[in-house]
Amino acid sequence: MIQYLDNIHHKDSKNFFLIAGPCIIEGEDMALKIAEKVVELTNKYNIPYIFKGSFKKANRSRVDSFTTIGEEKSLEILKKVGQTFNIPTTTDIHENEHAALAAQYVDVLQIPAFLVRQTDLLVAAAKTGKCVSLKKGQFLSPESMKFAVQKITDSDNPRVAIIERGNSFGYTDLIVDYRGIPTMRNYAPVILDVTHSLQQPNQSSGVTGGRPDLIETVAKAGIAVGADGIFIETHPTPETALSDGANMLRLDLLEDLLQKLTRVREAIL
Repeated sequence: MIQYLDNIHHKDSKNFFLIAGPCIIEGEDMALKIAEKVVELTNKYNIPYIFKGSFKKANRSRVDSFTTIGEEKSLEILKKVGQTFNIPTTTDIHENEHAALAAQYVDVLQIPAFLVRQTDLLVAAAKTGKCVSLKKGQFLSPESMKFAVQKITDSDNPRVAIIERGNSFGYTDLIVDYRGIPTMRNYAPVILDVTHSLQQPNQSSGVTGGRPDLIETVAKAGIAVGADGIFIETHPTPETALSDGANMLRLDLLEDLLQKLTRVREAIL
């Protein structure tokens, strides 16, 4: 996928690529602060980087859960991040009309896991000509993602990648089956969504839990089995984040993780 992004740096480094940013756009200053730090680190370790931030969260536990600071306001912030640092950006879309809207501001359209079988949504994303990343549903086998990829390529868009984000394990846990990564690489580049794989959804409180203490473990394993990219949500203070704070990586811990992952990548090449 990254070969189609003209504004991505370190494309020829042979390193994994990184998708990282806050779960949701909370404001311009925070988005720029996070992007600036991650750009600094990815330049240091020669890692191709795509900034991620949701312009709107549609899949929330409760009706009073935070969803957006404003759709167009958030998209404008994503555009500013991309222009400020000359990097590609990505956001998730939930409705067919969001595809054309978000495509005016970002470089990669992400399809959420719960919606990856929605044919009309995938075709709408593909028809924008943007890169499309498909989150594997927690309920889907790796082999079934071949058909989701085909929906994009059959719409005359080869710019597609798959994001692994764990499989439902009971009602409140997720497990990554690393056997699926080489399987899905037969269909498209594979990105391991480390932080969402460590969510603990469907808690009785109505607030999703998580295991950020296992981020390094899961990420190292993903690189070791050949994941093309890593997806990490990060925030300066996860405890105050407006979405997914329980499973995010604190921003000041990112450098140590990227350094270790780069070493793992070098070891398997």
